[in-house]
Amino acid sequence: MIDTIAVIDFGSQYAQLIVRRIREAQVFAELFPWDTPGDRVMAVKPKGFVLSGGPGSVYDANAPEIPGYLFESSLPILGICYGMQAITHSLGGEVARAVKREYGSADLTLLKPSILLRADDDPQVWMSHGDRIDSLPEGFSVLAKTYNSPIAAMGDEYRAYYGLQFHPEVRHTPSGELLIKRFVFDVCGCKPGWTPQSIIEESVDAIRKEVGSGKVLSAVSGGVDSSVATALVQKALGDQLTAVFVETGLMRKDEGFWVEKVFGENLNCHFIKLDSKEVFFSNLKGVTAPEEKRRIIGETFIRLFESTALTLGEPKFLVQGTIYPDVIESRAPERSSAHRIKTHHNVGGLPERMNFDLVEPLRYLFKDEVRKVGEALGLPKELIWRQPFPGPGLAVRCLGEVSLPRIEKLRQADAIFTEELAKANLLTFSEDDQGIETGTAQAFAVLLPVKAVGVMGDQRTYQEVIALRAVTTHDFMTADWARLPNELLARVSSRIVNEVQGVNRVVYDITSKPPGTIEWE
Repeated sequence: MIDTIAVIDFGSQYAQLIVRRIREAQVFAELFPWDTPGDRVMAVKPKGFVLSGGPGSVYDANAPEIPGYLFESSLPILGICYGMQAITHSLGGEVARAVKREYGSADLTLLKPSILLRADDDPQVWMSHGDRIDSLPEGFSVLAKTYNSPIAAMGDEYRAYYGLQFHPEVRHTPSGELLIKRFVFDVCGCKPGWTPQSIIEESVDAIRKEVGSGKVLSAVSGGVDSSVATALVQKALGDQLTAVFVETGLMRKDEGFWVEKVFGENLNCHFIKLDSKEVFFSNLKGVTAPEEKRRIIGETFIRLFESTALTLGEPKFLVQGTIYPDVIESRAPERSSAHRIKTHHNVGGLPERMNFDLVEPLRYLFKDEVRKVGEALGLPKELIWRQPFPGPGLAVRCLGEVSLPRIEKLRQADAIFTEELAKANLLTFSEDDQGIETGTAQAFAVLLPVKAVGVMGDQRTYQEVIALRAVTTHDFMTADWARLPNELLARVSSRIVNEVQGVNRVVYDITSKPPGTIEWE
């Protein structure tokens, strides 16, 4: 069995990053809300617990508390920010409102070297708190301090309980990755086993147990997620699977050709293509609200799959390429306490009543994990490292009403942007040994629901506006806008206004995530 760390979520915006950092060390981590029943958490047989930060104070009414089973387990515990304060409060120490809140970078002064903190660690850490520890619980020692936090790290090495007031999971804490690895390996005694091959083996076993001898439909779009999900199910079930590609009319340039090529050459499964462009444009006519678009698209997909299923012996199961960021942003049932950012058509956008049970083998994987699994399955690199594309397609990049003429404008502009990025070798994202990022993790065009005045051929024009969006990101949970060369942006702008009829202005989006999302809708 693969070693596991249970991450207890007290509502931190960084909780998923803790999971990612542990998984990057090839140890499986699973996130549980703080009030999850203890038997469910202990069922994964954790070798230790990490307690996340949180937005509140341990003294707030109905403040989240550390469940008793954590201490009763006698397993190692690492509390981060609120998690550290919760340990202190639960074990008899004192937490108080800080005289001066501490947000952003701080310098850590080591007071007592330990298995977790060492003298040669980078002293820079990332703080985000308004409370602080005033007195320690019995058995704990102060390990480190900062200017505003006299107790910035604490430890009871006999019981293997540790607390960090700062956030080791964010990249603004340079030695944070090392601290997490020391807790996972040196304190908890975990062994690295969470690898692409182990993910494949566990997924194949789970799919076979879930589906049995039943028939399965797989919704494929040509994107990374749906292709890897389909490949996993095909490996598990063989000819029980039928892959269905729905031509919505909302795809990127030459998308249909690409999908048929990939599945024809790489996956030995029954493949069906449905030409449903008229259905989608008809259902979306007059709709401008983003959430309504997603709901309509999600329901239209399901109804098309249901009608297709009638011709195939009514398979009970439908495969989708849902990944963890989709679940988080859509406030899926297991994240019910989180605020919904937007509904993904394959999570919260599905109709309540449908004739399928969903098979989602990637539901708890991050994008980088999905790509590693795809490579291990033998899928071509040009597919694995493709630019991500949302399930609703260009409909959520065509702001305002979705119509065939507007989609064609957007498709042309998007293709120009992609072509120029490819020519400049900027269509993929990488980071060198010095941490310098190049290229783009996701890049696309957006058609805005506004018109602007322009001058073309000495004549006044009043035409639509294209926004270009390009980001760098490691996990798609957070992202920064890509610093593309001015010459490239100038060339793309010139081509779009000259080659795409009805567009006279191009702008570039320089918003990070947060506060924005990567997609506009």
